[in-house]
Amino acid sequence: MEARILVLPSPTGLCDDPVQVKIEGLSPLQEVTLRASLVDENGELFQSFAFYRAASDGELDLSCSASLGGSYSGVEPMGLLWSLESKTPSKRLAKRNVLTPFCVTYEVYEGRGVTGPLLSKCCSERRFLAEGVERIPVRQGRLKGTFFRPPGPGPFPGLIDLYGSGGGLVEYRASLLASRGFVTLALAYLGFEDFPAFPEFIELDYFGEAVEFLRKQQQVKATGIGVLGLSKGADLALALATFWPGIRAAISISGSGVNTFVPLRVKGLTIPPHPCNLERIQATSDSEIVDYSEIMDDPRDPATWQCRIPVEKSSAKFLFLLGQDDKNWQSELFCQEAVWRLQQSGRHVELYCYPGAGHLLEPPYLPLCHTSFHRPLGCLVLWGGKWREHAKAQEDAWQRILAFFRQHLLDSTIKSYL
Repeated sequence: MEARILVLPSPTGLCDDPVQVKIEGLSPLQEVTLRASLVDENGELFQSFAFYRAASDGELDLSCSASLGGSYSGVEPMGLLWSLESKTPSKRLAKRNVLTPFCVTYEVYEGRGVTGPLLSKCCSERRFLAEGVERIPVRQGRLKGTFFRPPGPGPFPGLIDLYGSGGGLVEYRASLLASRGFVTLALAYLGFEDFPAFPEFIELDYFGEAVEFLRKQQQVKATGIGVLGLSKGADLALALATFWPGIRAAISISGSGVNTFVPLRVKGLTIPPHPCNLERIQATSDSEIVDYSEIMDDPRDPATWQCRIPVEKSSAKFLFLLGQDDKNWQSELFCQEAVWRLQQSGRHVELYCYPGAGHLLEPPYLPLCHTSFHRPLGCLVLWGGKWREHAKAQEDAWQRILAFFRQHLLDSTIKSYL
């Protein structure tokens, strides 16, 4: 019997779906190397590999077999995906065109390393849009974004999805959320088309227009809108939930709970940016990589309180998710301060801190990005994170995101989906 690779339940599935990788037809106790390869839309090659020993029946099941070394060790069913890495330093694996899948090639080689005979090979598709989900570009008034609508008449809960200060229009998280039953608007606000990367100020009314756009959609439930954001987008999500009626649930991913970098205009009021000191930029072992984690002043200092987002005034439900190895800013310190204010005001708030996770908490099974080029800043930025810990955090955080929005936007009587 020749060796063959099985990707179960199907070689084609959504990017946030776990898969079971099995190899049949090996010799009893045979040592092999498994390699996964993926070429992104820029032609960059990402690879991972691990050494395994087949069972006495010649089968190998990554859901219960331990890697003996390579990109990871131990039992890691999805390890070949979350450990994908480019040979080019500081490359981030991110999906630009959600209409096409990532194609992952799995290979099995005899012995340790990829110099031995190739025993089997197969391809798997990791998709970002479920069957029937519509992708609709939005250019309405000032709004610039992409609207994702699940199949069927609905009504569905509505979400606004915001990414960070890197700017552009990021769609892959929104497309996955729509694939899980949420009408989702991926919204651009920095460094996209005629939006500057460094505006003089940000107007919250712009994001309010996005709320009203969603509320007018026939497929959106009238019970309330949810918002989630990463990094700078997280702080804007908190501000929107604080100042804009109709936001029922908000999720901060690696946020800070204060206004950062540029003034925020809110209905005649201006929240200044939280003070920071660029002299506190830290050196790293690589002179080209910048560590910004210490530049912002302590949020407990009363001199900074005018920069707070007054989340305690909101009636929305809040979920904070962060990595304790965040090297972009001290997200745990900042978020705990915001959570304390919410708790003191009797608001609903949940906080999950992940040891060893970095700043860029993404949908599950996307690999850790420890450092990458930040286009608006024009330099390599340190994000932090450890491979295995970050992967586990992303998997858990994604389930919490889905459960939180289902609980608070679908049926308030449902206590938890976890």
